[in-house]
Amino acid sequence: MAQLKNIIPDNKIIIYMLMLIITLLWGYAWVLMKDALTYMGPFTFSALRFGTGSVTLLLVIWILKIGLPPRRYWKHLVVIGLLQTTVVFTLVMYALEFVDAGQSSVLLYSMPVWSSLLAVQFLGEKINPAKMTGLLMGIIGLFTIVGWDMWVGQPIEVIVGQLLIIIAAIAWAISNIYYRRAVSGLSQLQVSAMQMFFGAIGITLAALAMEWGEPIIFNAASIYYILFTGVLASALCFTAWFFIISKIDMVTATISTLLVPIFGLTFSSILLGEDMTVGVLTGSALIIVGIIIATVAKKK
Repeated sequence: MAQLKNIIPDNKIIIYMLMLIITLLWGYAWVLMKDALTYMGPFTFSALRFGTGSVTLLLVIWILKIGLPPRRYWKHLVVIGLLQTTVVFTLVMYALEFVDAGQSSVLLYSMPVWSSLLAVQFLGEKINPAKMTGLLMGIIGLFTIVGWDMWVGQPIEVIVGQLLIIIAAIAWAISNIYYRRAVSGLSQLQVSAMQMFFGAIGITLAALAMEWGEPIIFNAASIYYILFTGVLASALCFTAWFFIISKIDMVTATISTLLVPIFGLTFSSILLGEDMTVGVLTGSALIIVGIIIATVAKKK
């Protein structure tokens, strides 16, 4: 059976380059996800995005003659799909109606905190001093970016949106641990295709229930948003993500995703005109230093 890990060399530099690429694509995708709401409802966009992503991956595994995973794994793939795709992106896309794209990306990428705690509890991983220092610096950086007063003076819908995104971050963290425990032996292409397929079904049901009859505008921009987020930010990136968390420890892998808010904030500032404040720049610097400490520092 063709495995992505047999195609990509087992080389830490290659893995770190993959991490950089997917965080850059995910950061840019936040801008598209926010702007897509001018053309259609949040659940409808997510259904089209992940429907496109799952069809793309199913075509790839058919062309490569990889085949579908054994039926005994399907229940696990349903759980991962519901957690990582349905729950995360229904909550995030709904919250984007009230919360800025940049701040939304920051809140979702509190995921490394939850993943690290769960990895210690359920995977038996250790957080050495370098990783702990890097994680703490990253979290301080996140708080610096969103501002210490993010809960003060905010409309209730914004606060609800922020809470929904934090719940989405926890769901993503749980899916990471569940992947390692239940299906890490499968091809990453199989896992990504099937979990995205099951997750897209869940989002489609939500869209039919919540947005039936609402207008959908198809034009060059909205089609580009669907294709970019579906094929690149979903099909490609989540396959690469499953590869990464199968090759290196969960703490290091998830800390690297703290780069996503930096890219998300940068693209949001350039393309959406959202503020790039001193707090954003300071927090970004703390995150970058934290990632360097966590991934480069040698174990004593």
